[in-house]
This record gives sequence, structure tokens and C-alpha cells, in this order.
Amino acid sequence: MKKLIESKLTPLAAACIMAMSATVVQAQERYVIQIDNNGKGIVKALTQQNGGRIKVEGDGFIAAEFDGFSLEQVKGVLNNPHVKLVEVDQIRKSMAVYNDDAGNPMTTQVTPYAVYQSEANQVTFNPNAGIKVCVIDSGLDSSNSDFVWNNITGDNDSGTGNWFDAGGEHGTHVAGTIGAADNGFGVVGMAPGVEMHIIKVFNAEGYGYSSDLSKAAQLCSAAGADIINMSLGGGGANSTEENAFKAFRDAGGLVVAAAGNDGNTTRSYPAGYSAIMMIGANDADNNIASFSQFPSCATGRGKQTTTDETICVEVTAGGVNTLSTFPAGLATSSGLSADSTNYVSSSMENTGSAAGQTFFMGTAEATNAGADGKICVIDRGVISFFDKVNNCELSGGIGAVIINNEPGILSGTLGTTNTTSIPAVGAALEDRSALLAAANMNISITSSDYGFLSGTSMATPAVAGLAALVWSNHPSCTGEDIRAAFKATAEDGGAGGKDVYFGYGIVKASAADAYLTANPCGGTEPPPPPPSGDFSLSANGYKSRGTQVVDLSWSGATTSNVDVYRNGQFIAVTANDGSYTDALNIKGGGSYTYLVCEESSSTCTSSVQVVF
Repeated sequence: MKKLIESKLTPLAAACIMAMSATVVQAQERYVIQIDNNGKGIVKALTQQNGGRIKVEGDGFIAAEFDGFSLEQVKGVLNNPHVKLVEVDQIRKSMAVYNDDAGNPMTTQVTPYAVYQSEANQVTFNPNAGIKVCVIDSGLDSSNSDFVWNNITGDNDSGTGNWFDAGGEHGTHVAGTIGAADNGFGVVGMAPGVEMHIIKVFNAEGYGYSSDLSKAAQLCSAAGADIINMSLGGGGANSTEENAFKAFRDAGGLVVAAAGNDGNTTRSYPAGYSAIMMIGANDADNNIASFSQFPSCATGRGKQTTTDETICVEVTAGGVNTLSTFPAGLATSSGLSADSTNYVSSSMENTGSAAGQTFFMGTAEATNAGADGKICVIDRGVISFFDKVNNCELSGGIGAVIINNEPGILSGTLGTTNTTSIPAVGAALEDRSALLAAANMNISITSSDYGFLSGTSMATPAVAGLAALVWSNHPSCTGEDIRAAFKATAEDGGAGGKDVYFGYGIVKASAADAYLTANPCGGTEPPPPPPSGDFSLSANGYKSRGTQVVDLSWSGATTSNVDVYRNGQFIAVTANDGSYTDALNIKGGGSYTYLVCEESSSTCTSSVQVVF
């Protein structure tokens, strides 16, 4: 997603937010102080006299925050008979819900976390359906071998050069998320090997115009594309551009575009057009990305205010630290194994490899002769990443592994003034115990065809690929059918119900696939099984203490139990007593489609919709 400057799209470098970590000394640290309760008052006073701010007071301990004090310094100023122990007050967060596979994509196939998060791994892509995705971006570099090149065509826009010569990493990264091949190495896309048509719209300076996108929409249509992906945008609407994408939508296509990366309420275009599905970004923990824009669905003022859910974020997908394809050799990959077990890692600095015994250096605030000839295992915190690795190298260390101090993998650099030469990789807090227990390690950093980027630019191709995946199994659908299915089955994120950050929620491919199976589109797909005899269903929706509740009533089932479905997803098996209450525990509005079937059978009632 790009920001607009003087009606132009800004350079590609501004399109994505690279995953970086700060290399400055931490300004604050918080400590837990175990105390003799009889002397609690004395210790509290001593803490405050030395600049400590008491944050928690419990039975037998207090917690205090100090500015610029190391653990040893706090122990020094709190040297008192009533103090039993001083230790770091460790941060605790929910563990990562989804993770990339461990391994080096140059030698093994790695599945990015968003594939698991979106349930794409639970749906099989049907290449015979002929679904095609048109990628309007910076080109796709032909040097990357992780594509089915026989399925890829392209066009050049005026002055942009060959579509297969990438102008930077952006377009290649986007295309990999959509359709990288399932071939045993690299990454796997949402719709592996899907047909793609590439249109290169950015010139050498890294920008294009609304007219370029208008022409690109026509070229996508001429190429027979079903889906258009635009990981780009800017300010200000343009009617010619809007009409071009409306025509594509009206012809049965689906257009997705990035919401923007400024983390504010600005409505970017072309995502802000009603004909285009606006995509936001979430992370691997199902949290909204801090950079993901969230424009209002409302326009006008006072009595003239109108609401349109198609001009704001409709759904989100994984777009933080997304691993995908790069032009060959423009990224780096890391490898980390401990006692012959592979672990997820990130390349921080210095290409090369190292293998040897391990030495734990704590936070590596000083040199230590024990590290000589060994791989330093280091905790994050207190001093910069560079200082840690530098102390390891000055101690004779041959490589460094820095472990994160919060859930997730550590991604960072050693800074622009790095003078170290040993390979240094980042590791996840979740692997800390295993890494500290390991006797031997092997680490490597090599040039790579795969790298990490963050942005709504990365979430948008995830949705485009998921649309191709689901659509390939329901070819009689239109783009609007796929759009509606994604919204009907998205996993709610953030506040209960639809909101400006997540829209309807995080896209779930398997749920959308099941929804379209239960509620098939017109055309060649078979109709749903007719109700058996007088097997019928009614539904009554209401709110109890502000939350949504639906009472279902049915008759005519012949089995002892029945299966209940909401939005195409199985939610319960219950006794065939004619009634079931679905307490959704969701506030606000929403639309739900219910179906009751005889247990383990395709004999079902007709679908009934409830709207709040």
C-alpha cells in the first residue's frame, strides 16, 4: 500500500513496513523485590528514595520500575536485610496463535503462518477451474523459480519496462503470497500455482497514476482474469478509475485493494471505491496491525449521514512479518538448529555459518572468555543488539543467537554502524528453554530468494489468493458471491461484531468453502438437497442484555439427533427435540444463515437467515 504525494503513488520502499527491532538501550526496566513483610515499609521507602516507582504490592513482594537501572544496580541500592531477592519482572503476553514452519526456504518448503490462520491448508486448490488472478504492481522477477511460469503472463504499462523484470521486491513478494508453487522448496501460496497475469504499473521512480490503474483494469479483463489484486493506493478519488473497476466487478469479477499503512482513519483509493473490497492487516496473534488504516463506513454529516460497508475495511488477513518470494538473492535467510533440531530464526546480520558448542552469556553486557570458540546464546534486553554481538565476538565467539524477551521471533538488525563479522540470528522466546539446554548449535545466514515484509500490501494478496482457492471449488460463483461468503464466515476480531478495524473479521477459507457448499451459487453447481418430507426450520433472533441470541425451531427430522450449522459451519449436534438456542455473545449487528440437518446426513431443512 502506498501513500499519495501530488496525486502520485510514492516509491515502492514506502509500500511496506519492514520488520525491525530497536537497537537502543532500554530506558526503563521493572523488577520484582521479594521482601520480609515486617520490613516492607523500609524497603518501599528505600525504593522510592532511589527513584523507583512502585507498581505492584503483594504479600511478600513489591514490583517497581526504575529508569536506566540494571538488575545489578537495583540489587546494590536495595542492599537491605529485609530484601530476600531482586529479579526482572518478566513480560507476559498470550502466546503466538500461528507460526511459520521452521526451516530455510532455500532448501525446504516453508508454509507461512497466514496459510494456517486463514485455513487455506484445509482447502484443496482446483487448477482445472481456470481461475486467474491479475496482479497490478511492480512486476514479477523471472529469476525466482518458485512459480509455475507456464501459468503466468503479463503486460507492461507505458514506460514501466518488462513485466517480468521486477522493480524492487514488492510485486514479487505479493505474487508469491497469492500463488507460489507447492513444489517442496520455498514458500507455498494461498492458491499454489494459480494462473496469474502481471501488469507492471510503476515506473523507475516507483509510482503510477490513476489512469495507469484504469488501463490496467481493462488489460486484466482482456487477459481473462477473475480477480484483481492491488497492494497499492493513495489519496483522492478519480471517477475514470472508479468506473474501470466497477465495470470489472459488474462483469462478475472480484477486486481487492489495500486499506493503507498509516494507521489512521484516512480512506485510501482505489480501496475506498464501493466496487473494491478493502483489506486490512492482522498479525499472527489475531491482533489488528498497528499500521492498518481504518476509515469510517459513514459519509456526510448530520441527517445527511449515510453508511456503506463497502467503502471501509471489510475483512483482514495476515500482513505482519509475512514470508514470501523475493527477486533472487535480494533477501537473506537464516538457519538455526540445536542438538540436530531445527528452530525458527531470523537473519539479523553478517552472512556466513558457524557450528560448535554453546555458551550462555545472559544479556551479554560484558565480554566473557567462556565464549571463546563457541556460539553465544544471549537474552534480549538492557543493551543494544550490536553491543551483545560485539561482546560475543570480542570474547572469541564464532556466532550469536539472540532470544526474544516477548512471545514471537526476534526480528532486527545490528544497526547501520555494525562492525561485527560473525553471523547473528534472532530466535523466539517460546524456544528459549530448548536453546539454553542445547549443547551444540549450527547457525547460518545466506543470501535468499525469500524475505519478510509487513503491510496491508501483504494482507491483500492473501485475500486474493484465498478467493482464487475458494472460487476454484465453486466456479459458478461470481466475485460478489465470494466477497459475501468471506464476510459471512470471517472470524470476528477485536470488539464483538463488525468494526472499523477488522470489518467482519479474519478471512477463513475453509469456513467460506463450507458456506458455499451449503449455500451454492447459481449455474452449474447442484442445488441443495430438498427438505425431507415436512422437515422445516424457523428462527427467531433477539437480544438478551445487549448480546445476540437465536432460537431455532424445527420439525420433520427422523434421526435421534440433528446437526446445526451457522453460516455453513457446523456448530452443534443436539437432541431432535425441535428446539435449539444459539447464544452468540456478540453485540451490535450481524447476519447469520442457519441450517438443520439429520445427524451425519445431507437431508437438511432450507436455509433460514436472521439479521440483527
